[in-house]
Amino acid sequence: MRVMKKFPKNFMWGAAASAPQTEGAANIDGKLPNIWDKWFEFSPEKFQPNQGPSSTSNVYHLYKEDILRMKEMNLNSYRTSISWSRLLPDGKTINEKAVSYYRSYFQELLDANVEPVINLFHFDMPWWLMEKGGWEIRESVDAFGFYAKTAFELFGDLITKWTTFNEPHVHIEAGYLYEFHYPAIVDFKKAVQVGYHTLMAHVMAVKAYRELNQQGQIGIILNLTPAYTKENPSLADLKAQEVAELLYSKSLLDPVVKGEFGEALIQLLTHHDLLPETNPVDATLIKNNTVDFLGLNYYHPKRVQAKENHTGDVKTPHDLYADYIWSDRRMNVYRGWEIYPEAIFDMAMMIKNEYDNIPWFLSENGMGVADEQRFADADGIIQDDYRIEFIKEHLSVLHKAIEAGANCFGYHLWTFVDCWSWTNGYKNRYGYYSVNIDTQERTPKKSSFWMKEVSKNNGF
Repeated sequence: MRVMKKFPKNFMWGAAASAPQTEGAANIDGKLPNIWDKWFEFSPEKFQPNQGPSSTSNVYHLYKEDILRMKEMNLNSYRTSISWSRLLPDGKTINEKAVSYYRSYFQELLDANVEPVINLFHFDMPWWLMEKGGWEIRESVDAFGFYAKTAFELFGDLITKWTTFNEPHVHIEAGYLYEFHYPAIVDFKKAVQVGYHTLMAHVMAVKAYRELNQQGQIGIILNLTPAYTKENPSLADLKAQEVAELLYSKSLLDPVVKGEFGEALIQLLTHHDLLPETNPVDATLIKNNTVDFLGLNYYHPKRVQAKENHTGDVKTPHDLYADYIWSDRRMNVYRGWEIYPEAIFDMAMMIKNEYDNIPWFLSENGMGVADEQRFADADGIIQDDYRIEFIKEHLSVLHKAIEAGANCFGYHLWTFVDCWSWTNGYKNRYGYYSVNIDTQERTPKKSSFWMKEVSKNNGF
């Protein structure tokens, strides 16, 4: 007889999303453009045809119906974000229509016994600030601090779990190293400065939250990509692995949890003349404003090896290591990502052993698949057994980690309803519910019925 894998009491079962990927309503009710609105205007050829940021899943108008679906699924939590350019269109003036929308949205969630976990920034820099330089300039730190304080004051009576940034590594590397996000430039030193200003913006938001003495907690959502190297590594391979861990995990984990940068990272950046400009008070601010909890997003591992024939010129992190393709890997061919659930255990043990077992939740995990409609049955329900199997595998490893002492309090799938994914539009679908992007009609997928039982039973 199979024994059910039970999860801790009050475990959070839910889904994750963001304002720019779900709200739609991009040009109405006082919202001003963010970088996605403007980039689609400048360069529509970089996006899926006719799938810009205004064609997202219309949650702005359909949130009440979606919340009823969450309740029907027995979900007890949901993470989404506030749009900075909707709440403070010019960075200073509160948009009362946005306040009404978000307060109604959050109250509907609470009334359905779905706890809102609210994030402040999900890659959607307001255009007014981007025109000045965005995260490249120190002004962005104080601008974000003001925005965060405003959100806490307006919604702090409803929200008790806040996060500052979602996957800050992504807007750093995608915008300033690999040309995936606006401004799509390649400048390692500028990327480090952008990362530093992002960290300080996070710190100022935490500081503002502490000063308001609200009854809640504040954290940050990091995309941890555990680094692995060859089975029989050379010393150079191990060094490449260390560099990848420093850049993609510990560069932000150390300051947000421990309150300081690791010496190895400082030495690495110093050696390559990549240190950012700082202010004298920053170290004290970082030390005094650490987080209460972490969100950890996990989709795939990172596999690296030593860089051969390296000239010494460092323009991107890929000049410090080379990618390594593991011979036994399994792939999600639609997204080009390796499927390796075992990394969740390694990630959990790193948090347990090196970061004082700080509370955390698996804040994103999921499987994007293209052309899912081909798997629909006669009733239009997509038979996404592949997604159920993916979730099962990852939850099994998460359960093993919890049994080994990991301080994990929840699991959120990306995402609830199929959403718009930046330049990929709706090419790959991730949701528990499919969305007809022409009619906005929602249809449950098989995975939604499976997760309904998991959340009801607190296990599987």
